[in-house]
Amino acid sequence: MAADIVAIAKQFTDFYYSTFDTNRASLGSLYRDTSMLTWEGQPIQGRDSISEKLTSLPFASVQHKVTTSDVQPIQNGIVVYVTGLLVVDDSTNPLQFGQVFNLTQEGDSFFIQNDIFRLNYG
Repeated sequence: MAADIVAIAKQFTDFYYSTFDTNRASLGSLYRDTSMLTWEGQPIQGRDSISEKLTSLPFASVQHKVTTSDVQPIQNGIVVYVTGLLVVDDSTNPLQFGQVFNLTQEGDSFFIQNDIFRLNYG
């Protein structure tokens, strides 16, 4: 099981960040109406509200560079903790971030039940 969840987590994070960096509007399909996003301390619930938040972020371009990824099995899913760097609008100073995903299994696939994102200052 451990190797399976590591592969699932890698496939998910590769897809999520690639999609975020190229077409944030299509991330909505990864969430459900019961999903919750906490973005820099601001709680947002529901697919439409989350999609609106992600598409309204105040930058033209972004590139995620994953540094670490840890995964654990949980009941009916997996939890993934990611750290990395964000390059926003071609800035020469990347921002550090941390993000946690609670992925719930739905048939043969997963959706994001919970998503917590924070920039790491310091």
